[in-house]
Amino acid sequence: MLSQFRAAATLLVAFTLLLGLAYPLAMTAVAGLVFPGEASGSLVSLNGEAVGSRLIGQSFTTDRYLHPRPSAAGTTGYDASASSGTNLGPTSAKLAARLEADGAALKATTGAKLLPADAITTSGSGLDPDISPAFAALQAPGIAKARGLPLAQVERAIAGATAGRTIGVLGEPRVNVLAANLALDALSPASAPGAAPAPGTPTAANTAPAG
Repeated sequence: MLSQFRAAATLLVAFTLLLGLAYPLAMTAVAGLVFPGEASGSLVSLNGEAVGSRLIGQSFTTDRYLHPRPSAAGTTGYDASASSGTNLGPTSAKLAARLEADGAALKATTGAKLLPADAITTSGSGLDPDISPAFAALQAPGIAKARGLPLAQVERAIAGATAGRTIGVLGEPRVNVLAANLALDALSPASAPGAAPAPGTPTAANTAPAG
């Protein structure tokens, strides 16, 4: 009995050290060498300072910037420490009221008759870094007006931040909001007098959508 216990304990300790310590450390080291950007969080830097991540959305609230889709993460939206959706289903009156109000406001602002779904709906994580090309195109005229830029320049900045389907078949084309806004700032810096804060700088708080 004692010999069996000793063998079992030895195997437990050995595999704990091997699979619980050595293997994770080795994989972390390999990932850092082979994929340094991804291993460090896919951070985006500006002038040597991290301003965000390509994988985690953040809020932009001024007319000079491309806005992400609504977020229910945290009390103000895009709270990376409180990733979540609203858990409201298609029969929810609260969700329907929020979608109707947000849709009407966006239509009044843009003059659009039809809206892309992601213009008023939240994602499951509340931290989606991308929006659809259709939603980005809807915002482009307003951004051009706010920045005093030709619409074509704004559209080129958005196109430069647009990715197609992964390996040509997975997912949908998407626009990375942070990348597009950094490109817009390169055309018309946010540091100009009276301009909005640069990406990564906290902006006026939003109230997280109810649905």
